[in-house]
Amino acid sequence: MNAWLHEIGEKVEARWRGWAEPLGFGGAMLITLASMPGHRPLPSMAQWPRLAAQASVQALPIVWVVNALVGAIMAFVGAVQLQKFGAGLYVADLVGISVCREMAALITAVVMSGRTAAAFAAELATMRTQEEIDALHVLGLDPMRELVVPRVLVLLGMMPLLFFHACVAALLGGLIVASLMLDLNANTYLQRLMVATSSVHLWLGLAKAIVFGAWIAMAGCYAGLHAARSAAGVGEAATRAVVRGIVGVIALDAVFAVIANAMGW
Repeated sequence: MNAWLHEIGEKVEARWRGWAEPLGFGGAMLITLASMPGHRPLPSMAQWPRLAAQASVQALPIVWVVNALVGAIMAFVGAVQLQKFGAGLYVADLVGISVCREMAALITAVVMSGRTAAAFAAELATMRTQEEIDALHVLGLDPMRELVVPRVLVLLGMMPLLFFHACVAALLGGLIVASLMLDLNANTYLQRLMVATSSVHLWLGLAKAIVFGAWIAMAGCYAGLHAARSAAGVGEAATRAVVRGIVGVIALDAVFAVIANAMGW
C-alpha cells in the first residue's frame, strides 16, 4: 500500500514539475528582458540578422502556400454549402472573417511551430551537447540573455508580418475559388470583404499572432536548453518543441475565444 502511494506521489510530483518548470522559465525570461535596458553590453548583434531571416524571409514561402490552400479550402466548402441557399456571394464574408480573426494566425503559428520552434530547439540542444552553454556560464554570460531573449524578440517582431502575409495569401486563395465556382469578380469579392471584415477582427488576429509567436519561441528555447546531452536528445528536443508549441497555440486560441466572447467581440 505504501509503495503504491509512493509511486502515485512521485508521478504527481513529476507532473507538477513538468508544468511548473516552463512557467518558471517564462518568468525568468521576462525578468531578464525587463533588466536589459539598464545593463550593457546587450546580447551579441551578430546573430540577429540570421534569426530574423530564419523567422521571416525563409518562412514566407511555406506560410503563403499553406494559408493560400486553407483559404481556398474554406471558400470551396463555403461555396458548396451557400450555393444551396442562393447565398454564394457571402463566401467572401466567410473567408474574410474566419481568416482575419482565426485561421491566419493559427495556421501560421502551427507552421512556425513545426519549422522555427524545432529549429530553435535543435540549435540550442546541439549547443548544450557540445558544452557551449557551459562555456557561456564560464565566461559569465547568461544563456537566457544571450540566446533566449533574442529569439523571443525576433519572433515577436516577425509574427505580425507573417500574419499579414498569411491574410493576403488566404484571401487570394478564397478569391480564386470564388471566381471559379461562383463567377464572382474581384471587385465584388473585395467589396464584401470590406463590409464583413472590421478592424476588430484584424486586431484580434494580430494579438493572437504576437502571443503565439512568444509562446512558440519560448517552447523551442525551453526544449533546447533542457535537452539531454546526446544526439538522441537533439531530436527529442525538436519533437517536444513542436508538440508543446502546437498544443500551447491551440490552448491559447481557446483562451482568446473565451475572452473575445466575454468582451462581445
